[in-house]
Amino acid sequence: MLLRHQPAERRKVTKPLAGQRKSGQTENLNMYSWQEIQKHNQKADQWLVINRKVYDVTGWANKHPGGSRVLNHYAGEDATDVFRAMHLDLDIVKLYLKPLLIGELAPEEPSQERHKSSQLVEDFRELRRTLEAMNMFKVNPVFFFLHFAQIMILETLAWLIVWHFGSGWPVTIFISFLLTISQVQCFLLQHDLGHISVFPKSKWSRLMQKFMMSHLKGLSTCWWNHRHFQHHVKTNIYPKDPDINTGPLFVNGYLKPVQVWEMKLCPGHLTVNYFSLQEFAWVSSFYIHYFIMFGPFYGIFGTILSHHFLLLFSERFLESPWVAYVTQMSHVPMRISKEENRDWLSAQVLATCNVEQSFFNDWFTGHLNFQIEHHLFPTMPCHNYHKVAPLVRSLCAKHGLQYVNKPLLKSLSARSSHFPLTACLHTIHWLVNHLPISYLLRDICMPSMDVRPFREHQQCNVKK
Repeated sequence: MLLRHQPAERRKVTKPLAGQRKSGQTENLNMYSWQEIQKHNQKADQWLVINRKVYDVTGWANKHPGGSRVLNHYAGEDATDVFRAMHLDLDIVKLYLKPLLIGELAPEEPSQERHKSSQLVEDFRELRRTLEAMNMFKVNPVFFFLHFAQIMILETLAWLIVWHFGSGWPVTIFISFLLTISQVQCFLLQHDLGHISVFPKSKWSRLMQKFMMSHLKGLSTCWWNHRHFQHHVKTNIYPKDPDINTGPLFVNGYLKPVQVWEMKLCPGHLTVNYFSLQEFAWVSSFYIHYFIMFGPFYGIFGTILSHHFLLLFSERFLESPWVAYVTQMSHVPMRISKEENRDWLSAQVLATCNVEQSFFNDWFTGHLNFQIEHHLFPTMPCHNYHKVAPLVRSLCAKHGLQYVNKPLLKSLSARSSHFPLTACLHTIHWLVNHLPISYLLRDICMPSMDVRPFREHQQCNVKK
């Protein structure tokens, strides 16, 4: 009884060290309450709980390969399920965690915050263990090879058509449609690569993502990952999810927060370093290879005029609403709120919905018509989503969570009063971010976007 009333940070338990149990040596671990842990939720003071272990990630945040904001979004919370969801190779990740360990939850404390359902959390973790036993995280190489082959065939076909029929306006307009399909499918494949759900080694996926996103699409992988990982860990949570933060003019959903916008300009915002130049080189290779492909047919002036203002712009103009609808039709009509610190299953199901399965829907969305399954298991190969969907639906029914599954046309309709406007905004946002000058400025100014950890991580590999 006396122990219970001692300050949480002073309570300790003596445990044998894993590698020293025979020698009788021990280590002391601090014991913490949830009340104490929840105080450490600031950028300069960040604690996380993973499997009842308490970690101080304050000094590590700027080195985190997924970006510092991802850690900050979970500061003071239980991050067990999101940690497991976002990482493929736990053995490597644990090497990073080991020096950050400062203690564990006190024995009388629950494994998650008290407002969360322990039964729901345990049922979800049991579901994940079941899916792992069913090999649902195993990749089918043929599936992704065919996806890649589709992109290469469309790119090659566009070049062959210009080579055979010439560079007239009708031909240029026609191949812009082919390249639009290629660019969207390229985006969908790089999305899977970014989640490390294609190759068994993360470094292979990262390299291939750079090829797909930067070389074939002309976009920065660091910029994409920086935003997309935040979207996954705090889906539809304002302002933590960049996908719903369309301010200062508009705010998605029915949430109308007041925010003071402040612009600051300092030398650090315009710093050019080795890593940003590397990213710049990758993005530049997109334009180089397109000039090489189409320059001989259009000429230098014709390539600049026709390709950049017709081919490139029309591709982006057609691609933007496609990508915006695929990514936003499953989120914008759903719950949008400020931080509520829900359990992983509830947070994703309330903020996400599915679109009915069909061959066309699977192709059109890159299997992102199964957004619920994708958000619950981001590292799962997309070709397995339809197999696990019935199990997820059953778990939702058991705990009274609404599992929303809509027809494609209904998901694109104006059922939600704010959805058409939001989709339009995301289309404009996506289009602007595809403009050539956006690439250059974004890559030169990368340090201000807090994506340097991505580049640093790509330069080194932690070995067991």
